[in-house]
Amino acid sequence: MSEIPDRVPTPCPSCSPDLETVHEVLTEGGGTLTVRCSECSHVHKIQPDREREVTLDVVVSQGGESFTANVTAPEDEPVEVGDEFILETEEVLSTVRVTSVELDGQRRVEEAPAEAIETVWTREVDNVAVNVTVHPQDGSRDDSRSITVHVPGDYEFEVGAVESFGDDEFEIDAFVVRKDAAGYRRDRFEENGDTAFAKDIKRVYAYDETSSAWSAW
Repeated sequence: MSEIPDRVPTPCPSCSPDLETVHEVLTEGGGTLTVRCSECSHVHKIQPDREREVTLDVVVSQGGESFTANVTAPEDEPVEVGDEFILETEEVLSTVRVTSVELDGQRRVEEAPAEAIETVWTREVDNVAVNVTVHPQDGSRDDSRSITVHVPGDYEFEVGAVESFGDDEFEIDAFVVRKDAAGYRRDRFEENGDTAFAKDIKRVYAYDETSSAWSAW
């Protein structure tokens, strides 16, 4: 539902019945607002204008599975790939990111007003799984392995940093960000000090540090 603002413009029956003045919202109830005129302090009730809302089907990808929920939004509110919002249902409370906007006829677009949308496709970004390709220290790709690490969405990965997850330890060589990630200059990052949040990363490339302890023996 739309939030009621602290102040609203409306005619005042006491000092300006034909012109709008700024009014402070005092209380809300019974479908009306009790407001106070900023010009003459007259208190009266008004019927607020309500934005028409639509119900959207939202498909959420979460931990390799998916489920469908419903949210309401103002009919003219734009929904865009990359947008994040809090989804609250009886089963889940999580932050999700829009990955695709589907119109009637299964047509996918980058952005559309809520009233034109058939389905919003999203993925959870509170906690995410990041795929990591780990190469041997000698640079050989033949013995590379793939692991998946589970971290909070705002966990930050940095090129050149050494990460430890359980029995795995690796130095980050590069990472590729997702198409729905905003604010990045390019898709692939490989300079020392480059950083990205886990929720924005498609894959991390790294060199194995697990065996370095053994090589010292």
